[in-house]
Amino acid sequence: MTRYDAGWPPAYPSQAPQPLPARRGAGLLALFVAGGVLVVASLLLVVPFLLRSTGSAGFAIGFVLSLFPLAVVLLAVYAVDRWEPEPKRLLAFALAWGGAVAVAATTLIQPLFMAAFAPRGATEARTMEFLATVQAPIVEETAKGVGLLILILVARRHVGGPVDGIVYGMTVGAGFAFTENVLYFGRLYDDSGSPASLAVIFTLRGILSPFAHAMFTGAIGLAMGFAARRSGPVGIVVAFVVGLVPAMLLHNVWNGAGEDFFMLYALVQVPLFAASVAGVYVLRRAEARITHARLVEYAQAGWFTPLEVEMLATPRGRSAGLRWATSAGRRAPMQALIRTATQLASRRQRVLSGRDLDGYEGAERDLLDRVVRLRAEITGIPHDRPQL
Repeated sequence: MTRYDAGWPPAYPSQAPQPLPARRGAGLLALFVAGGVLVVASLLLVVPFLLRSTGSAGFAIGFVLSLFPLAVVLLAVYAVDRWEPEPKRLLAFALAWGGAVAVAATTLIQPLFMAAFAPRGATEARTMEFLATVQAPIVEETAKGVGLLILILVARRHVGGPVDGIVYGMTVGAGFAFTENVLYFGRLYDDSGSPASLAVIFTLRGILSPFAHAMFTGAIGLAMGFAARRSGPVGIVVAFVVGLVPAMLLHNVWNGAGEDFFMLYALVQVPLFAASVAGVYVLRRAEARITHARLVEYAQAGWFTPLEVEMLATPRGRSAGLRWATSAGRRAPMQALIRTATQLASRRQRVLSGRDLDGYEGAERDLLDRVVRLRAEITGIPHDRPQL
């Protein structure tokens, strides 16, 4: 077994480059400003709607209970996202879009959709079935997916592949499910006041199926993540439309379960969830192999030692490197070095696939300079930048 601590820190001769100023994209700034305005405007619609539907006590109960499934999904997002963590501000945008903007859009569009497409003269039961199995999948998945589309188009350089798309899609779905759960839990409490009835619906939505919306919207993110790796904006828009199909179908099947819920849950949902977990694992392994291959190329140019590549681009190496850094009181810069090396590999992979060519040299130089500074901070040994 390789002993990472035996050859770390490596010896380097003198002097690290001076820090370069961080660059912020105008597109991301516009995304956050416009997103913030939309979220505030949406909350002004959504919160009064929830209070009218649930009452103040029901709203409070629903809010607290909804935190549990939200925490479960966000922990899963964290686990999926550990290899190459996404910027927290983008994850916050995705969560806020799902929890506020998508819900507000659904609330506004739903009556228009029903007026235009609901079957005329249908019984109340038939109308409710149409609402659950046709309107909800189409309107809700489109409302959630539009936010995901905007995020990936504007922040495409932060989307390196399908895993990133899944992460953002799951986060949007988690936000939407949170607000929807507040409505369901709070309204049931306000209508019945029965702890037993509330316990049943909490079990169904909060324990048995916290990942439902995350899986629906994750399917859209998966499609757009593949497109973001290999094509431009047009390809991403096409992938968005393609991804809506499985998302809507899954949503339709889920909402149409009715009395067959438990049979459908056992025969379809559980295997589907297991397949999703296995698929994410395979995609994560593929990302790790890409990171390793790209860092090997930088090692051949003198930027890393072979030992560093193993430490930065393999799960076992990262764990060993973090243990060493923790024992030396340098865990934070080691974590930053791992993130920076992963971003460097991801950026090079996008260029090799023919994307993000504009500004690549400057971005690569910034990342490499950051690697040099972080290595010097970890080891206490400054050194020169090698020549490519």
